[in-house]
Amino acid sequence: HVQLVESGGGSVQAGGSLMLACVASGLTDSYTSYCMGWFRQAPGREREEVAAIYLGVDNARYADSVKGRFTVSRDNAKNTLYLQMNSLKPEDTADYYCAAVWSPLRLCPLRPSNFPSWGQGTQVTVS
Repeated sequence: HVQLVESGGGSVQAGGSLMLACVASGLTDSYTSYCMGWFRQAPGREREEVAAIYLGVDNARYADSVKGRFTVSRDNAKNTLYLQMNSLKPEDTADYYCAAVWSPLRLCPLRPSNFPSWGQGTQVTVS
């Protein structure tokens, strides 16, 4: 089964930057046949999508709250998805997760519940 491992979280001051990475393994098809997303969950709040990308094309979507500050990139050869987070704000504080779903229709689901594979999460604290 698909395994996802996130890294790169930490504590940073407002205005700073962090880059998260998510390495995928156990894929049953080529990496570019998957949709992958970054999600976050702050204490007491629902999990929300930050960004998602169908890896077969280069057209990520972003939550309005992070547009212009966060950027998704990938290294297909390493099965790795990145989230570059710039101009961080205290409200970006959350546990960040990556998720994956095989997507033969070349689409990314709209709901977190439609992503069957999840990483363990990495904590981001902005003060």
